Amino acid sequence: MEETLLRRNLELIRSVAQRADVEIILAFKAFALWKSFPIFREYISHTTASSLFEARLAKEEFGSKAHTYSPAYTEEEFDEILDCSSHITFNSLSQYERFATKVEGRASVGLRVNPEYSEIETELYNPCAPGSRFGVLAKDLPEQLPSDIEGFHIHCHCESGSEVFARTLIHIIEKFSKWFPQIKWINFGGGHLMTRKDYDVELLIKTLQDFHARYPHLKVILEPGSAFAWQTGPLVTKVVDIVENHGIKTAIINASFTCHMPDCLEMPYMPTIRHAEIVEDCQLSTVNCQLSPLYRIGGNSCLSGDFMGQWQFDHELQIGETLIFEDMIHYTTVKTTMFNGIGHPSIGLLHEDGTFELFRRFTYEDYLDRMC
Repeated sequence: MEETLLRRNLELIRSVAQRADVEIILAFKAFALWKSFPIFREYISHTTASSLFEARLAKEEFGSKAHTYSPAYTEEEFDEILDCSSHITFNSLSQYERFATKVEGRASVGLRVNPEYSEIETELYNPCAPGSRFGVLAKDLPEQLPSDIEGFHIHCHCESGSEVFARTLIHIIEKFSKWFPQIKWINFGGGHLMTRKDYDVELLIKTLQDFHARYPHLKVILEPGSAFAWQTGPLVTKVVDIVENHGIKTAIINASFTCHMPDCLEMPYMPTIRHAEIVEDCQLSTVNCQLSPLYRIGGNSCLSGDFMGQWQFDHELQIGETLIFEDMIHYTTVKTTMFNGIGHPSIGLLHEDGTFELFRRFTYEDYLDRMC
């Protein structure tokens, strides 16, 4: 990760927060490299957690209590989560009824609500799809909320633009505005990719300002994850072998999509490789696809589907050659696995003065500890 690029994102996020009069907090589900938190604390004050470990990370490493939401709290963990949280949001009315008496003023209580509208096209990432387990529907809310519910949490974006938020907000207001006089804050969740180059930041600010003008008593919170670490660092790999089967060349790298870049397979989306072009729906027999060498990129795990393709290069790849996957900090480091015992890439920070700080080099002992 590059400090200069990280600070560029943080400065933009802080500017949006100040101009729109909202609080923007870091979602650990996308980024949780705690050794970089001293930099974050220069720009933001709080974070959001969805588990006991994330809540502890907020309190113990970030230095402030978390805005915590979980699809389901458990008896075994709730008291400790509460100790680490300034806000506790419940996913359902039954969870609220089960745990709310334990809060007793120790944290601000919120309820996740579901507007039944989202423009997320990939079903795996759509929290508002029919039958979703996330949030209470408007038809199921009581006319009078319990007196200790102070906020609504709404999440229905995924790396979305501000025009999507503006359209979604219309549905949110239509569904839930009659309860707004009963609450103090509203959290519009994550997925606001305000640091992307083509993101209309001015539209976001205007949309939030208009909402403030309409509902001035509501504190507004956004909790993006990807936006903070967007395009702040690459994954550097090497080609370790090249194989060919039925005319398809696969360059196998010393990293893995399923272990180190699972979102690429889940989403799915094609990552950018430096000095290569993504080729979609290419037939190897066509002239255009034969102008330059074409490769699938294969991971080094035993999963048959641990590959993606295809990329076009301006030269034949060689064993030992470096391949750089751009923008691989957000969501990758929090979702990695040690399937097949494959070691993780080392993680470090390139400081603004050009010095490099190694955050972590993973070893056999890390694998051993996880396997018991």
